[in-house]
Amino acid sequence: MEDDDAALLAAVCRGSERAFNVLIDRHQQAVRTFLRGLIAFEEADDIAQETFLAAWTHAGAYRGTASVRSWLFSIAWRKAKGAQRGWFRRRTRDTAYHEATSGHQPALMPNEDRLALERALGALPLDQRAAVVLCLGCGMTHAEAAETLGAPLGTVKSHVLRGREKMRAVLGEMS
Repeated sequence: MEDDDAALLAAVCRGSERAFNVLIDRHQQAVRTFLRGLIAFEEADDIAQETFLAAWTHAGAYRGTASVRSWLFSIAWRKAKGAQRGWFRRRTRDTAYHEATSGHQPALMPNEDRLALERALGALPLDQRAAVVLCLGCGMTHAEAAETLGAPLGTVKSHVLRGREKMRAVLGEMS
């Protein structure tokens, strides 16, 4: 499929919307799953759309040194990291506003398992969380995750190992 993806991306460079739609159909769910493991669920879809928009406008930047899938994930990773700063500032400002005006925020009641997993993932530093989500949640190899994140292979392996240990500890405390 990687060769097929590269051929599709070459067609995208020539302006083929049909080829781009095929790439979106093949990879959008995986990109969204990755992003949902990193950032707020509702924000992940926006960043996924930004990822594919960037892929369309910068398709010529693909050099073929990684799979198209890894290239798309690396775009998503950079978009998520860039957006995190703005979200943090907005979240801090909005939280202060809600506390000042209402004293509390309404609680949403998602599935208990999902909430526990989100808390456990949230306890990890962003780089570690990204490695865990890519390898354990999206099924990437350590090498693919390293390429996606622009990190050394050994770093990704240690992020996954340490992240898994921290998540087990956090999930164990919640039991």
